[in-house]
Amino acid sequence: MSSAEVQGVTSQDKTAIRNAATVIAVRDRMADDPQVLMGQRGAKAAFMPNKFVFPGGAVDLADSSVPLADPLPAVCRDRLSEQAPHDLHHALAIAAIRELWEETGLLLGTPGDWSDPVPEDWQAFAQSGHLPSARALQFVFRALTPPGRPRRFDARFFLIDADAIVGDLDDFSQASDELSHLQWIPLSEVRTFDLPFITEVVLAEVTGRIRDTNPPDSVPYFRNDDETSLFLRLKGYPMPESS
Repeated sequence: MSSAEVQGVTSQDKTAIRNAATVIAVRDRMADDPQVLMGQRGAKAAFMPNKFVFPGGAVDLADSSVPLADPLPAVCRDRLSEQAPHDLHHALAIAAIRELWEETGLLLGTPGDWSDPVPEDWQAFAQSGHLPSARALQFVFRALTPPGRPRRFDARFFLIDADAIVGDLDDFSQASDELSHLQWIPLSEVRTFDLPFITEVVLAEVTGRIRDTNPPDSVPYFRNDDETSLFLRLKGYPMPESS
């Protein structure tokens, strides 16, 4: 897979669509009022300033070469490969784990030692004695940013149970400063926060399957092209092209 396919953008064209991964961490999933992990973007952010969002971000060039101790569930790999480069699923899984680590300080991995030279972005992760693991990631939603926005992303949303996270769920001391006010928000209260439209759509999907712990066979795809907006489903057969 080429570097352009990994990123979905060239170094010269900052307005092109970039592949991205977002993590929806759910706590106390079987309780009466489960919680989701969110933080607030900065007021000067080019993309969705001041909004409360899930941890996530664009795929980096190095993500395709970082090893996984455990792969994604097979059904998730299949859905991720629809209307996308076949081997992009690995880079997306690594990006999801990296962004969760960078933006919240929470670790999704399994005990193990790195055999290859550790990339700079993964030094602290490796020092914890863990390798990234995608076993707990469940691909549940895909959304393409509408045209006309300052940044455009082809974002894949991954649901994880907080029980899969290593360490203290309330310790955000290792987080970067990209998201502020990191917190676990009850689903009953989350819509009182300033959310992007697509986040509200994804939350509705997550709420509907909150107690189903299996990866979905069918994944919603909200595709915004230059001419049309389509709400499709990725479910194992070719999707129709937009008109």
